[in-house]
Amino acid sequence: MEKIRVLLADDHTIVRQGLRALLEVEPDIAVVGEAETGRQAVQLATKLTPNVVVMDIAMPDLNGLEATRQIVKDVPTAKLLVLSSYNDDEYIHQVAEAGATGYLLKQTAATDLIKAVREARNGNAFFSPAISKRLVERYREAFRGGGLAQKQTEQLCSREVEVLQLIAEGRANKQIAAELCISVKTVEKYRQQVMDKLNIHGIAGLTRYAISKGIIEGRERLQA
Repeated sequence: MEKIRVLLADDHTIVRQGLRALLEVEPDIAVVGEAETGRQAVQLATKLTPNVVVMDIAMPDLNGLEATRQIVKDVPTAKLLVLSSYNDDEYIHQVAEAGATGYLLKQTAATDLIKAVREARNGNAFFSPAISKRLVERYREAFRGGGLAQKQTEQLCSREVEVLQLIAEGRANKQIAAELCISVKTVEKYRQQVMDKLNIHGIAGLTRYAISKGIIEGRERLQA
């Protein structure tokens, strides 16, 4: 029997260890790698070509949503399961747009994760029960009201999101250039584009925006 190859991506070592212990007792599942940053997750997914990637949203260097988008693009055979403590509709909407197959709450991971991994491997979507119930209710209400309202969001390209995250994490232009293998002038160009699109013209404002969108964690979320 061919095992389901799983890549774990979470910046907390203890969480990865717990997930590995939970999954590896199953005879049909094998954890083939672990990543502690979003960028490392993209690199390992490309190298290891796992069947399923279990991805946290709040990841350093490259947030989980952007890492998910890149993996979906670069490794189309991999299915993405987002694992998060965030339970609001905006995150769930962003995860779906990024191409993830499912969304699991960390509070229910122990009971749902194994089933979610198997469902994802078979190409089926899977959401934590609390989320599934809310999604059904939301769509039912939307159709009763004549259709789903389209939410207007700022459109940043993938590279702009990467630059925004690194700025919010306190990186200087030279550091960002080295991290992304681009020139300082190109970094300055992306920085200006981000500021213009968001109409935010200061690092403090960009940082607050990044926290509000879950691109980076605020101090109050570090224990989430």
